[in-house]
Amino acid sequence: MSIKPVGESPSIGLFSLNSEPTLSPDALARIASLAEELGYESFWVGEHPVLPDPPSPDSPFDPRLPLADPVVVLSFLAAITRRVRLATGVLLLPLRNPVILAKQLASLDVLSGGRLMAGFGLGYIRPEAAAVGVPHAERAARSMEYLAAMRSLWHDDKPAYHGRFVDFDHIDAHPRPAQADLHVVTGGMSPGALRRAVAHAHGWYGFMLRPEQAAAHVRGLREAAEIVDRPPHLGPLEITVTPRGRLDRDRLEEFRAAGVHRLVLSPHAGLDQAALEDYVREHAELIVRARP
Repeated sequence: MSIKPVGESPSIGLFSLNSEPTLSPDALARIASLAEELGYESFWVGEHPVLPDPPSPDSPFDPRLPLADPVVVLSFLAAITRRVRLATGVLLLPLRNPVILAKQLASLDVLSGGRLMAGFGLGYIRPEAAAVGVPHAERAARSMEYLAAMRSLWHDDKPAYHGRFVDFDHIDAHPRPAQADLHVVTGGMSPGALRRAVAHAHGWYGFMLRPEQAAAHVRGLREAAEIVDRPPHLGPLEITVTPRGRLDRDRLEEFRAAGVHRLVLSPHAGLDQAALEDYVREHAELIVRARP
């Protein structure tokens, strides 16, 4: 398997615009417009439809955490931006209906002019899966079927899929995505997750990693490629990481040397609007503009 060559410097994206302090339309529009103007390459939004109350051992989150739906938020961002790429980082695929989700994401890709990156994960909070009737143990198999079924709806002349968890034929769905091959990213850091990235995705997303951890997972992806085949149409694998800890020029170079193509910055929790604007401006200094 080939991993995409790393350029002069990783692209810089911004995470978590679907939570405070950007839950009001004016605040979200202000930060998004500022970040796009400063050259940020992408916006990434995560998902938790529900959270355990009280928190469970596998969920450290306050159940009152305000986290808006990622597809809705990216639709809003599609309307107020023109260049920046829009990513789900990540959608919890086994908790979604794949036929409905395929329509939503295709529509979003069309309305954004082909800027969508569809990032998927399995989820890890058992009460969250139970709330939508999904057995935790089968979420990987369910997710792979859902992805294959959605790709048929996106790209096949005659969409059809027959599996254990989803079954359809003699149907069609339009609009199709603006992208000829809708860009798919998968998350997760287990050996199985790395194999799924190699076999099924254009890119892999690692969350809250240090440079040495990112390098170890890149090695793991290369090892996974010795076990599973990568379809040629997916092209070289792209590596995206949300870094843990401080990020400066030296740290940026460490991530580049580790094989990372994109760093998605996660602002500190609890920032107000003014502090978030300062964060976005300060970290724009890490962005390397493309030479003409």
